Amino acid sequence: MIRVLIAEDQSMVLGALAALLGLEEDVEVVARARDGREALERARELRPDVVLTDIEMPRMTGLELAAALRQADSPAKVVILTTFARAGYLRRALEAGAAGYLLKDAPAEELAEAVRRVHAGLRAVDPELAAAAWSEPDPLTDRERQVLRLADEGLPNAKIADELHLSEGTVRNYLSEAIGKLGAANRVEAARTARQKGWL
Repeated sequence: MIRVLIAEDQSMVLGALAALLGLEEDVEVVARARDGREALERARELRPDVVLTDIEMPRMTGLELAAALRQADSPAKVVILTTFARAGYLRRALEAGAAGYLLKDAPAEELAEAVRRVHAGLRAVDPELAAAAWSEPDPLTDRERQVLRLADEGLPNAKIADELHLSEGTVRNYLSEAIGKLGAANRVEAARTARQKGWL
């Protein structure tokens, strides 16, 4: 049996995914989590074979979850299931250690097949998206991305500095670098561009 943990913050989607995988004879859903932090705790406790996770979730994103599992030397293979058909997200997911990247509008039978593929040590990634992921590299550093994400949430520089334990001058420098790299006029435009590319 392939033991699967599902992380998804929308209850209806979470239930549907569990029901769908529950129909498979060789798959057992061992846990469900409503956010990334809960998923990480359950994964440490249950040691599932596969973690199926959304990207955008409270407390910890699916990308952060994949990276945390890899750092913890978890045996779980990660499959990202998302609505975002963005090359930047795929690239970041693979860099975080994910073995699969599926879109939520893919045919239902592809879900179980992806779980089986990654469990067998293979990748499960849409080939067109994979090709696009390497055609335009993400110019942002992790710190620039963190600062830009908080700025996009409407936080002033002082709050961002507090949140990330940086000086306000350093925050301004990171924002300036991000704006320049993205060819944007200001932080709002930079965040919008980065989000459209899947870099945020």
